[in-house]
Amino acid sequence: MKIFGFFIKRLFLKRWILSLSMLLLLFAANYLTFTVARSISSTYQGYQEMRRMDQDGTYIANLDPDSAPNFDRITLEKTQAVYDYLSDNYTYALYADGFIISLPNDDDIEISLNYISRESYALNQLDLSAGSELYFDYQLNEDEIPVLIGKGLSNAYPVGSTIKISDPVLERPIILKVQGVIKPNAHHSNFYALNSKNYYNFSIFIPVNEEFIKESNIDLHVNALMDMVVLHTTEEDAATLSEYIQNNLGLKFNFFSQEENYDYFKDYYANSLKIIMIITLFLLVIIICLSIWNASTSIRLMLKDFTINLLIGLSFSRLKKILFGYFSILFSVNLIVIAVITAYNRHLFWVNKDTLFVTYGLFGLIGIDWVGLLVVACSDVLIGIVIIEIMLWKIKNIPISLGVLQ
Repeated sequence: MKIFGFFIKRLFLKRWILSLSMLLLLFAANYLTFTVARSISSTYQGYQEMRRMDQDGTYIANLDPDSAPNFDRITLEKTQAVYDYLSDNYTYALYADGFIISLPNDDDIEISLNYISRESYALNQLDLSAGSELYFDYQLNEDEIPVLIGKGLSNAYPVGSTIKISDPVLERPIILKVQGVIKPNAHHSNFYALNSKNYYNFSIFIPVNEEFIKESNIDLHVNALMDMVVLHTTEEDAATLSEYIQNNLGLKFNFFSQEENYDYFKDYYANSLKIIMIITLFLLVIIICLSIWNASTSIRLMLKDFTINLLIGLSFSRLKKILFGYFSILFSVNLIVIAVITAYNRHLFWVNKDTLFVTYGLFGLIGIDWVGLLVVACSDVLIGIVIIEIMLWKIKNIPISLGVLQ
């Protein structure tokens, strides 16, 4: 331990400003690497989730960004006519979320109500940790409505319990019966940004059938059109539907296949990743060069100390272990700092009670965070090996006689 401290102080800490600069650059490179790795992992999850959408005959509605919709002219009668037209001519999957209500729970977080049709439920296939699957053959005004809830509500409302709420789309009180509990951190990825997610830990899924749609208000009707998925159709029929909606509601929708959504995503996402990766590689090159230059200069200045220690028994293998020990400490500190920052950011979602972003995980970190940390750790090992091997090569190529002469 004494010789470890001696060499580290003389090799790396003698020029503390340079060492501190290297540490900050290493942190920046590690954090960028972490961000890229986590984003790619999240994107992979998005691709896995969207596989069911990526099939022939499936088209997803998207409100044209260049249109100028006038929502004031839209009436409930017109929107209901659109849904009647859909039911008569198409197979479609309805999903709408973002309807926030207050409901007592252990964490005092507001609840997101998610409305889902049978077809959309089949596409999304929510995994359950308890209870049974959702069913849609209920009588709206006679039966308790079966629902699925997120993990955050499972203690307050176990399977089989009932929940009375004032439903914002039916605009009246209804009674929900907990049918099942969704697995922790279940999520929904954005069709156009696969790395972006909303989490279901504090959500309630309400099954929607035709009777429910007819009694719903205009908010659900319009909201559900925004991400409508039309199944088993053709591009021509999707265009016909778009024209019908525009003529009746004044809303211009484009209907894209998921493959077209992938292309849109790749255009901006790939470029963003390229920029981040170039910056990261540039920082890593600077770090390696600074480390080697700093160490080389220190070696020259302490050549006599090296020679004496080599003559009295310091082996290159032991020196290698000393260097590995130093860089292991350096990299571990960086990893811990990144983990703490990430856990704190996720904790802020709890503090701010952000319903759609609250997650559960070991030490506050979820799966994609751990993947990011693992990638950073592997990249640090490679960086450390490169720096150490170059340093040892330079030391071995210095004639020991120079140190004796000193």
